[in-house]
Amino acid sequence: MAATLASPVAPAEHEAESLRCPAEEESRGAEAEEEGSPPQTGPVSTSGHGRLSKLPLARIKALMKTDPDVSLASQESVFIIAKATELFVEMIAKDALVYAQQGKRKTLQRKDLDNAIEAIDEFAFLEGTLD
Repeated sequence: MAATLASPVAPAEHEAESLRCPAEEESRGAEAEEEGSPPQTGPVSTSGHGRLSKLPLARIKALMKTDPDVSLASQESVFIIAKATELFVEMIAKDALVYAQQGKRKTLQRKDLDNAIEAIDEFAFLEGTLD
């Protein structure tokens, strides 16, 4: 059996276009619509309207690495944990705000968080953590 060796040859420009997947075509079209804006290179890109994550990714990565089961944390996993944390904080704050407004206050207090944790089943895992 004879083995053939193929030398690495870059495809011609028109061939490269036909090899792209549809998602890549859509993203290229969206980039073309955004005149003058730099392309986004990843989830932590600071281009456009600001950061995609409001929490410091380096600190989240450091917290993740305190777990003995975690030796490496990819940039994507750190971003997902940051985004999930943001959404969780936003959700519990909105639910606690309802209790603050019932007390005719604009400032959240610990008792508002306690009330939200007790009243909403999704926060049952937090019961007793603020004691």
